[in-house]
Amino acid sequence: MTDGTLTEPAAPSIPDGATLSDRLAAVWADFEEMLARVPILRRLGEGTVTLEDYQRLLFNLRQQVVDGSPWISRAAGSFDIDHFELRAAAIRHAEEEHRDYLMLERDYVAVGGSLAELRAGRKNIGSEALSGYMFHYASQPNPVGLLGAMFIIEGLGARRAAAWAARFQEVLGLADNQVHFMRYHEQADAAHTGDMDAILSSGLVDEGAADQVVRCAQVVARLYALQLEELDR
Repeated sequence: MTDGTLTEPAAPSIPDGATLSDRLAAVWADFEEMLARVPILRRLGEGTVTLEDYQRLLFNLRQQVVDGSPWISRAAGSFDIDHFELRAAAIRHAEEEHRDYLMLERDYVAVGGSLAELRAGRKNIGSEALSGYMFHYASQPNPVGLLGAMFIIEGLGARRAAAWAARFQEVLGLADNQVHFMRYHEQADAAHTGDMDAILSSGLVDEGAADQVVRCAQVVARLYALQLEELDR
């Protein structure tokens, strides 16, 4: 458990001349270490997680997921015509994700949660920080650095969501319709990650933008982990 202090994201240890891919891989490695220290994920790995834990996780994630499509849409509106490809990609992404929270709500109700209470919920401390950062960044002119945020958020779905779903099912005996949100994001986020990788390797991201992408990835990794650490606060 952390001491509650939000520390500066550590600079990844990378060699001189590292590619953007190498730098993001180092950020991801740091993120994995943060996730390993999150109490609910530690209990999930140990097999001591409870149904109440799962309900709390869905409750807290929903408040942040609702904001996903709106900040992506804001980012799309912040790109000028010289960044048309990024604007178009953001518009497509926002359209694909704007109903995601409904899947999460169905899962929450399927494990005994109250839809009314879920919709009346508020963001936890980490979610407030994450959402505030994302909307602020998305409002900047040509927010190319948000590719780093997508690297973390979409990467989490593509790399971890299915394993979490399977483990929750194994420990708690949950049915497929109770973990649909996580199961769905394994495939959906893998597709989004592929689209993002194509952009990162397309030449649209110059050296200065690469620094922004890496920095945004660092910050979002820390804030996403904080969101999972601060359930119920």
